[in-house]
Amino acid sequence: MRVITGTARGVVLKTPEGMQTRPTTDRVKEALFSIIQFEIPGARVLDLFGGTGQLGIEALSRGAREAVFVDAREDACRLIRENLRRTRLENRGRVVRSDYLDYLKRCREKFQIILLDPPYAEVFLENSLKMITEIDILQSGGIIVAERPLGKELPWEFPGYTRSRDYKYGNTLLTVYRKDETNEETL
Repeated sequence: MRVITGTARGVVLKTPEGMQTRPTTDRVKEALFSIIQFEIPGARVLDLFGGTGQLGIEALSRGAREAVFVDAREDACRLIRENLRRTRLENRGRVVRSDYLDYLKRCREKFQIILLDPPYAEVFLENSLKMITEIDILQSGGIIVAERPLGKELPWEFPGYTRSRDYKYGNTLLTVYRKDETNEETL
């Protein structure tokens, strides 16, 4: 697993032992960042299910201003910090050890991009999408990218959000939701 492009291009990221974390494949990661490439420069990014940190780190490498990485497991948080050091991006990344719902309930920040790549077998994706669309942490015009396995359905509609088509890569689907534009001030 490596950083595909940007300032940390080619840096190999440390991966966890065992099967508790399922990193996004390079093929899917490359596709994801091709879809959102013009949204990244200067953006504040939330990598809600941090794991190895590879999605948020890729965004930082491509010019995101800041990334917040959330993971409930201490070993995952240590791994994210290590990968931020490896890529020399630690000054633009913040790691928060927290359950995703607890983090969302107390979050008072706004983001332009939210990356969701939770464990596939759980209902974390559905719960996080519902909570995010209810608590208003995504800036007007901002995007949520949800990664899920083929066969796992997601709602088409959330009030104030528009869903794009699904992007299929093998057994993985990427779905983008965009928050409808309002007259709120930018960050």
